[in-house]
Amino acid sequence: MNTNKTKYPIYIISKGRAESRQTSKTLEEMNLDYKIVIEPQEYDLYAKHIDQRKILVTPFSNLGQGSIPVRNFVMEHSIQNMHEKHWILDDNINGFVRLNRGKRIPVRNSVIFNSIEDFVDRYTNIKMAGMNYRFFAGPWIKKPYFLNTRIYSIILLDNSIRHRWRGRYNEDTDLSLRILKDGNCTVLFNTFLANKAATLTMTGGNTEEVYADSNNRLDFAESLQKQHPDVVKIVWRYSRWHHEVNYKVFNKNKLLFKNDYVKKQGVNNYGMKLTKLNN
Repeated sequence: MNTNKTKYPIYIISKGRAESRQTSKTLEEMNLDYKIVIEPQEYDLYAKHIDQRKILVTPFSNLGQGSIPVRNFVMEHSIQNMHEKHWILDDNINGFVRLNRGKRIPVRNSVIFNSIEDFVDRYTNIKMAGMNYRFFAGPWIKKPYFLNTRIYSIILLDNSIRHRWRGRYNEDTDLSLRILKDGNCTVLFNTFLANKAATLTMTGGNTEEVYADSNNRLDFAESLQKQHPDVVKIVWRYSRWHHEVNYKVFNKNKLLFKNDYVKKQGVNNYGMKLTKLNN
């Protein structure tokens, strides 16, 4: 197996981060192919650092709608290029790790993507999958994945879904919920985790365009509640407003194997093994 190639294309959506380029740098170190999707006014800034063949430019700029237009642009680009699924990554990811036996171990090749792709492709009804954040999944996590919950920031999305990205806030949770309400499944993997920067800790992206004018993020919570009043309520925690989603109602959504899937014996570690490094 080529350990530096993914089955589905990887897109990084980026704005205002030509200098930091955390996700781009991470994928370069992993020798993984990708497209970084930017607005036209920033092309020269990004082209100073990234091979122009890896840069995909949107036909719009500064729409003031956060990441929604570029997310839908990415999806249509993937569909037009005849891909069944696509990866869409935020631009503030500084590495990936494998969670194994309570240890978080750096991984620097494509197996983190390959194994998720293979798992998802066993089933007919996983329409959205992704990796958990490192700071959300530590040694206390025993499950390799969480079924039927929100997916964000590192997303493998099925192009056959009838939905498109919408709104201004919490677009990843909204899309997750619409997919679940269709009776399909989402899978959030704990086996592989992303070192993602916390929201509002970096300039660029949605920090100025979406987050800057929020009222303790009450607008965020209210927006999602209006979209999904049946499963969302607003709560005050950690000195700001949050949305709280009842995902238990989706426990009835069960994974469905493809008819031609043949279960394999043993454990496939995709060539991964623990190695002691001398620093």
